[in-house]
Amino acid sequence: MAERVETESRKLLGRLRDAMASDVAGQARLDKITQLIANSMGCEVCSIYLFRDEDTLELCATEGLNEAAVHETRMKLGEGLVGRVAKRRTVINTPDAPQAAGFRFMPETGEEIYSSFLGVPIQRLGETLGVLVVQSKQAREFSADEVYALEVVAMVLAEMAELGAFVGEGAAMSARHSQPVLLRGTVGQEGVAEGHVWLHEPRVVVSNPIADDPERETERLTEAVEQLRVSVDQLLSLTADKEQQQVLEAYRMFANSKGWMRRMVEDIQSGLSAEAAVEKEQSMARARLGQINDAYLRERLSDLDDLSNRLLRHLTGQGSDTGAEMPVDPILVARNIGPAELLDYGRTLRGIVLEGGSVGSHAAIVARALAIPLIVHASRITNDALNGDHIMVDGEQGVVHLRPDDTVATAFRDKIAMQAAAQERYASIRDKPAETKCGRIISLQMNAGLMADLPSLEGSGAEGVGLFRTELQFLVRNQMPRRTELAALYARVLDAAHGRRVVFRTLDIGSDKVLPYMKPHDEPNPALGWRAIRVGLDKPGVMRMQLQALIRAAAGRPLAVMFPFIAQFEEFRAARAEVDKAMERERILGHVLPEKLEVGAMLETPSLAFAPKKFFEEVEFLSIGGNDLKQFFFAADRENERVRRRYDTLNVSFLTFLEGIVERCAETDTALSFCGEDAGRPVEALCFAAIGLKTLSMRPASIGPVKSLLRRCNLDDVREVIHAARERGEMSVRGAVMDYVRQQHQH
Repeated sequence: MAERVETESRKLLGRLRDAMASDVAGQARLDKITQLIANSMGCEVCSIYLFRDEDTLELCATEGLNEAAVHETRMKLGEGLVGRVAKRRTVINTPDAPQAAGFRFMPETGEEIYSSFLGVPIQRLGETLGVLVVQSKQAREFSADEVYALEVVAMVLAEMAELGAFVGEGAAMSARHSQPVLLRGTVGQEGVAEGHVWLHEPRVVVSNPIADDPERETERLTEAVEQLRVSVDQLLSLTADKEQQQVLEAYRMFANSKGWMRRMVEDIQSGLSAEAAVEKEQSMARARLGQINDAYLRERLSDLDDLSNRLLRHLTGQGSDTGAEMPVDPILVARNIGPAELLDYGRTLRGIVLEGGSVGSHAAIVARALAIPLIVHASRITNDALNGDHIMVDGEQGVVHLRPDDTVATAFRDKIAMQAAAQERYASIRDKPAETKCGRIISLQMNAGLMADLPSLEGSGAEGVGLFRTELQFLVRNQMPRRTELAALYARVLDAAHGRRVVFRTLDIGSDKVLPYMKPHDEPNPALGWRAIRVGLDKPGVMRMQLQALIRAAAGRPLAVMFPFIAQFEEFRAARAEVDKAMERERILGHVLPEKLEVGAMLETPSLAFAPKKFFEEVEFLSIGGNDLKQFFFAADRENERVRRRYDTLNVSFLTFLEGIVERCAETDTALSFCGEDAGRPVEALCFAAIGLKTLSMRPASIGPVKSLLRRCNLDDVREVIHAARERGEMSVRGAVMDYVRQQHQH
């Protein structure tokens, strides 16, 4: 039976290829294909539904249903049996369609006389393009062999659609990768950019989905899999890194999987080429990936996906280097990317759009350090984008416009032009202090993490570096950096600052920042887990080495060191003791000690705000880490879009909490600053200054806008506006402060 179906399937695919080769338009080709499939499968009906937009399927061709329904019958994702196949990406096979759960009667199609229904998704690499359906009057369930044959045909239809075989009139028949696409994601780094797509991993194009000679195709597949196994084994023998070894072991497991190989050989026997067989398996894996919640299984399916890509490159000869030239204004599009790879691209990139990633990922840290706009969680971007596509990235709103139409492009360019004009305006106040109308001066500092940031110190008008993130040097290499390397780097940072204060935050790893050479710990909630100072105190060797490097880098100059994620006084005391030990060790070794040493802490957990008064007396300065403090204060994960946006920084309770911290620091005369994204938002910065924060640290590009607003406002008036809003019982002071700002603008 299987051999017969394979032969039938091969015959059908051969006819499909002839239909492809015939010189007819897209609609005529689709019509011919539905006729072929219906005849080959002995069914009265075959229909092809394609997506016209994200949520709507359209009947684009049919053999057996009313012709008048073509391009007229539409259904929403999940609606009717066809909508269910598309939504769930699974097969529906029923002998009695009208009685099946979810059936929706479409009177214009005339389908009520057909009892049996078999629908399979037309999908390519995890993206559903439509649904292929066969129906018959006879009430019967289609056999497993028939289901399999239809899946093989659907795979070929997906490849044909990708190659532009069905282009015709209307949205559902429009050319793939030609329509404007709007994608929403999460802001990883603010800023706006326009440019052209540069795919980190170019798409592999399968131009020959159907093959005549199964023996030859099986041979090609076997050779490619063997090459793949050898390359994985070689990589394994050269890799000392434990985590990479684990990934490669998973690759090896799949490369040697008999089940994987057997399924691909079966696909080839049914008439697919070796490439199409690999891609069919990959599409199935991607479809399953979207429906699995188990993190381990998702990771394994992701490994299989990566391995399939490698295998496709072996088979097609399409390596990572396709010969395409990087555009002059590249916007990088990738499923995900490591920090070292991103640093290789460096400042050549105008923007970055990732399908995966996270706000706190290594890539996001590098993007922030390079001041490149970044959007993460932009689903489907790698399926939708082609090298060279026009793309606009709005890192303020978390929106990506791919192949935008003229009206969108014009509005976006106006926004860029307005920002450029504003930056020019800000240049005129660059060397002036952030002095408010009531005569108070706010110190504006910048955040940094790479040597490449420091030219911004001059250009932005920042008075110093309020936060230098030291983890980047650890994240971008495969082994622990040496003390001498770190000392040289920190010395260059201090040289580039030309005497301005630089606050070095010690290693903030853990949570979503795992070092490649450090064994990852599977934690249910890593943001609340073993991270930052907790790692430093449990593994003091790294912290001691870093402190020694900082002391040596200072070489007699002032040094400011800040410990991250201090949750209680005893953690600060223990960390402070490590600094004293390091200083004593360096003194004994005869090294020059810093002329002045300041040791501070980041206040990122609400608990620290309630530490004993002695803590505030002992710590030399405090920096409020706004991003973490806000997520813990509101119990809202900042990686989670559903809850992240619910809570406003200018919420009365949060501002009242911050005021309490300001008062405690005033009592003990402890220097206090606010560091994080919110410090760089002008209205938030104005409110922070009004409640008594005298130092704000932000990304360099925010200093101009923040300074401009501070210079136009009276902090006493703003404080009154905040208190009045609080007295009225308002949830947030944003509205009231915005009204005040608008009035200042009019004056």
